[in-house]
Amino acid sequence: MIQNKKELMNRALNAMTINIGKAGVNDNVIEEIKRQLKANEIVKLKFAKNIARDKDAYIDEIVSKTRAKLVDVRGHVAVIYKKKP
Repeated sequence: MIQNKKELMNRALNAMTINIGKAGVNDNVIEEIKRQLKANEIVKLKFAKNIARDKDAYIDEIVSKTRAKLVDVRGHVAVIYKKKP
C-alpha cells in the first residue's frame, strides 16, 4: 500500500512517461493515459517546452478526465496516480 508522496515519487522514477507535444491533449492522449494508469497506477507526463504556458490547464484536464490524483509537478514534468480498482 502506498503511504505518502515520497514513496510515490520513488515509484515514479521507473514509471511510464507520456510526452505531451504541441498538439496538446486530445482523446487519444487521454485514452493512453487511462491505459497506463490502469496497468501501472502511476504515470509521468512530460510537456514540451513550447506549450509550458498551458501546462496547468492541460494537467487539470487530464486529472479530471482520468479521475487521477496529481502527485507533483517539477518543471515540465507532472506525476499522476490512480489506485487500481
